[in-house]
Amino acid sequence: MEQNVNNSLKLFIEYLQIEKNYSQYTIEHYQHDIREFFLFMSEQGLDHLDDVEYSDTRIYLTNLFEQQLSRKSVARKISCMRSFYKFLLRERIVEDNPFSLVSIPKLEKRLPDFFYEEELAQLFQACETETALGKRNKALLELLYATGIRVGECCKIHMRDIDFSLSTVLVHGKRKKERYVPFGSFAHDALEDYIKNGRPELLKDKDDHGQLFINFRGGPLTDRGIRDVLNKLIDQSALTGKIHPHKLRHSFATHMMSNGADMRTVQELLGHAFLSSTQVYTHVTKEHLRNIYMSHHPRA
Repeated sequence: MEQNVNNSLKLFIEYLQIEKNYSQYTIEHYQHDIREFFLFMSEQGLDHLDDVEYSDTRIYLTNLFEQQLSRKSVARKISCMRSFYKFLLRERIVEDNPFSLVSIPKLEKRLPDFFYEEELAQLFQACETETALGKRNKALLELLYATGIRVGECCKIHMRDIDFSLSTVLVHGKRKKERYVPFGSFAHDALEDYIKNGRPELLKDKDDHGQLFINFRGGPLTDRGIRDVLNKLIDQSALTGKIHPHKLRHSFATHMMSNGADMRTVQELLGHAFLSSTQVYTHVTKEHLRNIYMSHHPRA
């Protein structure tokens, strides 16, 4: 069984990397979820991927709920397996997709988590700019908030993608789609300081690979590295809780909408394929306004 399933997984991962152009972070999630299913197959005595039937997927779904996973986690794992089997079907490794009829549980409607402007001010103040790493961290934070780009997109930015004369960055988005996103004066100044006074020190004597953000060894900064940087900034600030790059993306969109930006513009800046993905931020801003009203109106 092991060689059979591992070879299929290897082919699928190559497909995600080359054809789908997924980030390493996303691919790691796929690998983890699929390997978990392989363990389930072993427990059920299923030796081949083609042995899995619809009834087995129902047992698998029941097992997931017995682990008390959230509906979001269950939906992700089922979606992952559905995509995996769809690929296997395309490659004629299996004759049927047993997950095609499995219904994904409806997700609870949750509003995106975002920072209030006062919280972001504390986060920016926590950035020291005396060292090369400090300059990089400040530029990273400023650019993520100024543009609302995804962490995977941030990792792909090269020096040639930054245009200081127009204050824009060329973003290489999902499925090889590109878009230009403007950034403001704070990000402009932080990037200039980092590129002139921080990046050369981090690069040291290594050949310049052209990547904008680099780690302390001079190599490209990965998405996991960006998450570590942000978590350290949270620890250094007066804020509590965890931070994730998407929280800055949510903050960017929420603040844009709260200050009067139209939805189509925000959709284009975020790189959303569908307007429905952007519409959630109208609910966020309405909820934000309601909270302010309830807190400050004397007869609320």
